[in-house]
Amino acid sequence: MPTARKPRVLLTNDDGYRAEGLRALAEEFREFAHVDIVAPSWERSGAAQSLTLRQPIICHRIAEYEWAIDGTPADCVIVGLHKLLHEPPDVVVSGINHGANLGENVYYSGTVGAAREAVIHHVPGIAMSLCSKRFNSDFKPSARLARRTAELLLKEGIPKQVLLNVNVPENWNGSVRFTRQSKKITRTVLREGEDPRGLAYFWLSEQRMNSGQDVDAESDYAAIFANEVSVTPLHLDPTHAESLNHLSHWVPFLANPILAK
Repeated sequence: MPTARKPRVLLTNDDGYRAEGLRALAEEFREFAHVDIVAPSWERSGAAQSLTLRQPIICHRIAEYEWAIDGTPADCVIVGLHKLLHEPPDVVVSGINHGANLGENVYYSGTVGAAREAVIHHVPGIAMSLCSKRFNSDFKPSARLARRTAELLLKEGIPKQVLLNVNVPENWNGSVRFTRQSKKITRTVLREGEDPRGLAYFWLSEQRMNSGQDVDAESDYAAIFANEVSVTPLHLDPTHAESLNHLSHWVPFLANPILAK
């Protein structure tokens, strides 16, 4: 009787190939799947879905089925899918990010950007984040959840052009909630300083969220504040369908032959 084919999983992240969250994923997924790792050589937080276009993307073979890429998380997915892997993966799992990716942060997150890049290439994508910045964070519960999520996705499928953004609270109570992406409810913080040469600099961060803030009850933040996992399905198509009709009366004012010359 032929042996059942193992699922193939591509792991990546934006914290770098040595990151503890990535290693926790690899340990968990190797119990049931063939695992390839293609991850940045160093931390690329905030890279979103950016690509390296003005310089070569250097690839370092670290071990069997494992590569470090001098590039962004999206670069890693592209190079992995098109050059490094002998077979296409059944799913791409990005993470486990050391910190939350909630609300507007999905636009900046390299973790989410890698999962989105996978979906663009017709491979299901999951972005995993642990909502903790502690040095000794425990990634094992998040890794087990990532495995269960991937197993369900592989068994039941997922709509085309959809990726899953999964955030795990630091003090997870075991509950899981499907949520909406929050609107921007944090305040961007720019800390100003001066370097030894007298040049001004700005250090970008954001206001820290706390559970006392008023948030949408159906949102990702609400789930995390309740110590529940937030799973947010994100779609590749950001088109606002209502505006297609609502703004159509602009056409006669824009369709001017003189402007086209």
